Amino acid sequence: MTGRTVSVVLADDQPLVRAGLRVLMADTPDIEVVGEAGTGAEAVRLARDVRPDVVVMDIRMPGMDGIEATRLIMAEGGTTRVLVLTTFDDDDYVYGALRAGASGFLVKDMALEDILAAIHVVAAGDGLIAPSVTRRLIEEFAARPDQAPQARRTVKGITDRECEVLTLVGRGLSNAEIAAELFITVATVKAHVARLFTKLDSRDRVQLVIIAYEVGLVTPPR
Repeated sequence: MTGRTVSVVLADDQPLVRAGLRVLMADTPDIEVVGEAGTGAEAVRLARDVRPDVVVMDIRMPGMDGIEATRLIMAEGGTTRVLVLTTFDDDDYVYGALRAGASGFLVKDMALEDILAAIHVVAAGDGLIAPSVTRRLIEEFAARPDQAPQARRTVKGITDRECEVLTLVGRGLSNAEIAAELFITVATVKAHVARLFTKLDSRDRVQLVIIAYEVGLVTPPR
């Protein structure tokens, strides 16, 4: 990576989960666990006091859940980012977590190396959703009557090419995959994505995905 140590707070109500992640990260020289929380309220307090780069957040916790904790942490307006790590098959709150401001959503059965890589991605200011979650996220989004996508339309203020890039981001494609799809360079894709961040007032790639769903550029598979 860049050599900069990423500070992390672990928020999960299961001590064994926190212990497993802590041991894993102890062997990773560029990640440092600076705090642990067993509830959402504790996670909010730690984020405020310690100002970590990333909070690895479970959703289902006693008292305040991870969604509300994420919302409160992001409302602070600091640089701390939230990476949700939970058991997706038992959880209906993916969309809520992302809307609350989470920069990513991972499932606990992912490879540990992928979780570590995701922490670096989020700390660097990007966002991501586990590939296994993407389809379920779309289906969950579409199933909500108050969140049904509008008819397909061009997003105001962006070019046709930027609309194409937004659509492919919404489908979960990486920059390299978008470049191959549109026959342009990866650098050009990055430039388009950066402009989309500015024009659509989006914090990261996850928010672009949500926008693509909301305006109907991406629709659930039938």
